[in-house]
Amino acid sequence: MRQRFALILLVAVVLLPMWFVAGQGEPPAETVEIDQSVTNIQPLEGFVDTPTKLSPSQVGVVVWVALFALLGVLAFFHRFMNELARPESDTPPTAADGGTVGFEWMETEERWIVGYDPPSDSLAGLIAMGGLTVLSIVFAALFTGEYLTLARTQYFGIYAFGMFMSLTGLTVSYYAWFMPHIEVAERRGH
Repeated sequence: MRQRFALILLVAVVLLPMWFVAGQGEPPAETVEIDQSVTNIQPLEGFVDTPTKLSPSQVGVVVWVALFALLGVLAFFHRFMNELARPESDTPPTAADGGTVGFEWMETEERWIVGYDPPSDSLAGLIAMGGLTVLSIVFAALFTGEYLTLARTQYFGIYAFGMFMSLTGLTVSYYAWFMPHIEVAERRGH
């Protein structure tokens, strides 16, 4: 608990001054618009009203907030998928032969396997991975199509986020459904 509090305090000490400076911002800038008599694309049109100019410190704040949000989403997603694939049981998983499950390279005189939960290899895992694969391909195609055509740059981030999150989901799904979970005990000298 103390380590977690110290880490949060350290991050706050580093970020709060930066966020204070970023809050000051820059004076408003004039919007640059495309001559509609030449073309009908509207790259600044979007579904979220955004500022036209950000200072470097404001961009830093946005990036930090996005990284913290992404960390939270990934932690939630990992726990959700792990619980979905391997619900908690009343009895801890153990190996059939008393702890040895064929991983001799993991076992030493000071370390041994105390629990082994084999991969579930269920149909639900295959369906989840198939759906996430299709979603990754769709977002990659949207991103590429947006890049190769008249670019509406406000959608690049959404398509990239969708692509990377679906790829993350693929990784987590594979870990949850198709990798064994091994619990190891180790004797340590202090």
